[in-house]
Amino acid sequence: QVQLVEFGGGLVQAGGSLRLSCAASGRTFSMFAMGWFRQVPGKEREFVAAISWKATTYYADSVKGRFTISRDNAKNTVYLQMNSLKPEDTAVYYCAADTAPYNSAMLTQKETYVRWGQGTQVTVSS
Repeated sequence: QVQLVEFGGGLVQAGGSLRLSCAASGRTFSMFAMGWFRQVPGKEREFVAAISWKATTYYADSVKGRFTISRDNAKNTVYLQMNSLKPEDTAVYYCAADTAPYNSAMLTQKETYVRWGQGTQVTVSS
């Protein structure tokens, strides 16, 4: 059973950068798509970025050009590099794993993901 642990959240000023990491357990990490979502109180969890098993990347329009998702299969880790942060990026960020091997469909939909991390808070001050 895949378990996910996020690292790297914190407080940063607008215009700054943070890098989130998500470490996954299991020996078959390279077979699965990974995603990042975020949620603020009272709102639905929303898609941020995803990376397929082939390393094809997908981004929400709100973060395109500022955030970069990547993966290191040797380390069972997925990253989210966040640059030019804005106060509206403030949220709890969740890492998620798809458990259908070699799937590249519907990676922007939270229903695709079965395993979730505990979340890490990102706060961007103005």
